[in-house]
Amino acid sequence: MTLTDRAWSELQRIFPPDRVSRGPSVLDLHSRDESFHEPRRPEAVAWPASTDEVQRTLLWAGEHRVPVTPWGAGTSIEGNPIPVRGGLVLDFAQMNRILEVRPEDFLVTVEPGVLYTDLNVELNRRRTGLFFPPDPGAAASVGGMVANNASGIRTVRYGPTRRFVKRLEVVLADGRVVEVGTLAPKSSSGLDLVGLWVGSEGTLGVFTRIVLELAPLPPEVLTALVPFADAEPATRAVAQIMGSGLGVAACEFLDRHTVRVVERAARLGLPDRPILFLEFHGTSRAGLEADARLVEEICRAEGAESFEAGVGADERARLWEARHRAYRTIREAHVGEGILIVDAAVPRSRYPELAARAREILDRRGLTGYIFGHAGDGNLHCLILGRLGDEALWASIGEANAEIVETALTLGGTATGEHGVGLGKRRFQRREHGTGLDLMAEVKRFLDPQGVLNPGKIFPDG
Repeated sequence: MTLTDRAWSELQRIFPPDRVSRGPSVLDLHSRDESFHEPRRPEAVAWPASTDEVQRTLLWAGEHRVPVTPWGAGTSIEGNPIPVRGGLVLDFAQMNRILEVRPEDFLVTVEPGVLYTDLNVELNRRRTGLFFPPDPGAAASVGGMVANNASGIRTVRYGPTRRFVKRLEVVLADGRVVEVGTLAPKSSSGLDLVGLWVGSEGTLGVFTRIVLELAPLPPEVLTALVPFADAEPATRAVAQIMGSGLGVAACEFLDRHTVRVVERAARLGLPDRPILFLEFHGTSRAGLEADARLVEEICRAEGAESFEAGVGADERARLWEARHRAYRTIREAHVGEGILIVDAAVPRSRYPELAARAREILDRRGLTGYIFGHAGDGNLHCLILGRLGDEALWASIGEANAEIVETALTLGGTATGEHGVGLGKRRFQRREHGTGLDLMAEVKRFLDPQGVLNPGKIFPDG
């Protein structure tokens, strides 16, 4: 227990009664994210409405040594916002305003609680011709996406969230408010402090204002569905597709097990085969069709059974909705079971090895698992399922996870391509970063000497 009566009384002077709570149901709602990690209740939840309130809260937290965990939309699947040391959760649902849109500069300024889906709806409503490309699938908040450096299906063309963050307003653990970054298209001035905070998962400071760069909406979009007899030729085709220099905006791989569960739920008429979902963005329909024909040649050479291109807008939306819902569909098909999610990424040329090794590990251990992911940028997701409470089974699932991640690291990859470190990937940080992890820990101690900002995340002793 870190929240003393005195600390609670002072916290109530920062927030009005309707924006701070110790109610059991509120604490339960903020004890877990979408992951299988053990829920941990905070001692209180507050909903800030301004930078000033965040600043006063962190000054309060430092004085009383109360842990503070930022909370976006709670859609993380690696335990990133679980308040493992109790304390206070800062829920940013009230800081959800779009503050300024500057279409002429391709910029938008938002508060951290804005959902990226709502942002894109508003940009479309204003007819800006622009959008925020990262698309993690879940209804994530922009603040959470920045904290995790989220990616998604279009990363192969547009890049991860880091690519779009131009400027940040951050409240430090000691209450200082700093602004880092620039509104200019480029800069060679000083250290990249924006890059330092993107992906820091709330351990180095709390975002209160975010300036994002936007991208033009593609004038033309074409989608292709490509089934293969086996997973290996499908994953082999990916490196060649991405090396072709063509206008590929998304390249998704779904193994046969994933296709089956998606098809049972969505009834899209998908063949019982491993599949590549491809999307092309460009300025002309003729150009995209030419690109698609060249990609079809690559796929056919690797044994593709068909190449269905030019899907209509409605059908395309259904396909991508089904892909986005793959995780939830699998969860719904296995009610009452826990899910461990592997989120490794490797150089594109090593993707076939990682996918094949992951399937071999699962089959050898007799585990139920689904393999899919953003193959175009080397990102593989493996969902491993098991009965909750079966300790022997979960020990085997944990070992399988470690084997797959170790394979990715050996192939020159990373333990987490887009979900962040959170709780589940802390154990692999030393293996991935070596002595670089010590430098990260020094930065953490410098910016947060009392360790109040989202403790227990990223750093082995954090």
